[in-house]
Amino acid sequence: MMSDRRSRVEHMEDHQTTDAPAGPVPLDGWAPPLDEPPYDPEYDDPPPEFDGPLRGYDGSTTQHAAPQSPDLTSVDRDAGVSTASATSFSDGTPLSVLSQVFGYDEFRGEQAAIIDQIVAGGDAVVLMPTGGGKSLCYQIPSLLREGTGVVVSPLIALMSDQVAALEAVGIRAAFLNSTLEPHEAQAVEQRLLAGEIDLLYMAPERLVLPRTLDLLQRARIALVAIDEAHCVSQWGHDFRPDYLGLSVLADAFPDVPRVALTATATRETHREISTRLRMEEAEHFVSSFDRPNIQYRIDPKDRPRDQLLRFISAEHDGDAGIVYCMSRKSVDTTAQWLNERGVTALPYHAGLDARVRHTHQERFLREEGIVIVATIAFGMGIDKPDVRFVAHLDLPKSIEGYYQETGRAGRDGLPSTAWMAYGLGDLVNQRRFIDQGDGSDQFKRNARTHLDAMLALCETVTCRRVQLLRYFGQDSEACGNCDTCLTPPTTWDATVPAQKLLSTLIRLDRERGQKFGSGQVLDVLLGRANDRSTQFRHDELSVWGIGQDLSEKQWRSALRQLLARGIVEAEGDYGVLVPGPESGPVLRSDVTVELAEDRSPPSQSSGRSRSGGGGSGGSRSRAADALEPAAREVFEALREWRTSVAKEKQIPPYMVFSDATLVAIIDTNPTSIGALGTVSGVGAKKLAEYGEPVLETLAEATGG
Repeated sequence: MMSDRRSRVEHMEDHQTTDAPAGPVPLDGWAPPLDEPPYDPEYDDPPPEFDGPLRGYDGSTTQHAAPQSPDLTSVDRDAGVSTASATSFSDGTPLSVLSQVFGYDEFRGEQAAIIDQIVAGGDAVVLMPTGGGKSLCYQIPSLLREGTGVVVSPLIALMSDQVAALEAVGIRAAFLNSTLEPHEAQAVEQRLLAGEIDLLYMAPERLVLPRTLDLLQRARIALVAIDEAHCVSQWGHDFRPDYLGLSVLADAFPDVPRVALTATATRETHREISTRLRMEEAEHFVSSFDRPNIQYRIDPKDRPRDQLLRFISAEHDGDAGIVYCMSRKSVDTTAQWLNERGVTALPYHAGLDARVRHTHQERFLREEGIVIVATIAFGMGIDKPDVRFVAHLDLPKSIEGYYQETGRAGRDGLPSTAWMAYGLGDLVNQRRFIDQGDGSDQFKRNARTHLDAMLALCETVTCRRVQLLRYFGQDSEACGNCDTCLTPPTTWDATVPAQKLLSTLIRLDRERGQKFGSGQVLDVLLGRANDRSTQFRHDELSVWGIGQDLSEKQWRSALRQLLARGIVEAEGDYGVLVPGPESGPVLRSDVTVELAEDRSPPSQSSGRSRSGGGGSGGSRSRAADALEPAAREVFEALREWRTSVAKEKQIPPYMVFSDATLVAIIDTNPTSIGALGTVSGVGAKKLAEYGEPVLETLAEATGG
């Protein structure tokens, strides 16, 4: 899978500001950092980018001839700029830059066409899934065109790491944001005006300020890349008002090509991006949204923490993973619960101190086998390629959010799992949140539409991947790698039970003037006496006990599906049940209600993801599962070498080489620098820096 070498995120703490002297300051002197509103990571969570080797979705790798090494660089991360010697690629080709800098010899999908469009000076709107290599689409043109590529990135906390990742492959990069000291900001501006920066990162709120626009107009700008462009959509799940101001770029830089990129956009969002950014004339490139290496599974919620522990222990013991919860309290308690049961889990949410968040995120990135338990505050910019699973203990609000969050698994192209526990309470709570929210009627209608699509994905009895891709306007065939394909659900005629449930709701309302939540309604159906039913003489109703032919578990499953279909609705603060808009045809027997039987929890063998076998303990990498025992020993030797280098450089191990690249090195078994240079993912900078140590490690491990 193609790497765009986007960097990891080290922290998501609140923005900091720097005190500045009063009064105007000339442009070529120090100026106060431009104000950027504090980021609320509990709600703003645009998708991350891919970091991993060039691999096909079938797990294949490509190779190329050994490249020549470009001038190497060093980076002062605290100063926000790499101190690189000038390296000119303006007389090169996209393919030569891909090979020389990034270590791959062929583009995937429409990457080459996108790059050609931008290099030629044209605008582009790019929809490409997480892991598709979006960043290459502006990084390579920035190197080929004269001037500096300006990248709009939604979080300043990511930028130092983006610079570090680019430096690792020999690209001069910098960022301008409010975390810089005055002299550091001044140094970046001077280097920009001197033409000594290849890529400059800044947030949208900074870019659109007059002073910044004036600065950029004095520099030579190669292109403007608007990353996470879906944030401009007012009805999207990650709307950021500051993105709306980016339309000014059309007038400020009419001759500079612009590229808007996102991994998450429906057709409506796609159109909104084009309109609001004034890119109606741009060339549009839409790639497949499919992530075939991810196995999608959604299980009925039944003691979800126990379910999660069984899932991790049986299938992902020792793997890095992300567990998403809706609330901060749930994050804290779930992380503690997992730790008490032997799973190294760290909490992450906006309520934690910034230093704690930073520490937990760094451990997740730099250590092996860490599980992070988080709200949606976590994930953006996390380029850790070997995240083997993403689990949801609560229902996401939309398919966009679900796709974005699950897409953080398996960026290296290796098999991974997206698992979720979903229950009746999720559905009721999400609808209540919408109804009780402060949004406009139009906003609430839009939120309900998003939720209904998510519910349809959860309740489908056909291929889950087909349903997911259809939401993004992409047709596909059954994948054979989701739960509904691997274990097709059994359906049953639930028309009569649905009628019994609706009749119970109607009788309670008409004869007692009462509405109840699911608990009391099921007690009436099952004929179970309690204080409330005795007080209100529910046993005198004609519907008392008419549902005893089904168990409570079966009724809860049926009720969940009936709610998802709109046959029953939950309303008000307490989620009381009422007949839904689709109840009429059911009561009249005009339609047949087919429901799915809930699947039993899969056994360790039958339910296992293609990411490998059961747990072995420790932090063994799943990337080595396909290797022979002797090759696995070599792989572990390379991992140990990589860990020592990463600790010395104080960077995550995957920024040295990803697991998939280590596997490719073993498969190639190079004995010379030239042969090592043919391995996918080994670029010129890394070949020069790590080539000899890698060959020495291989020789020692193989006895060569």
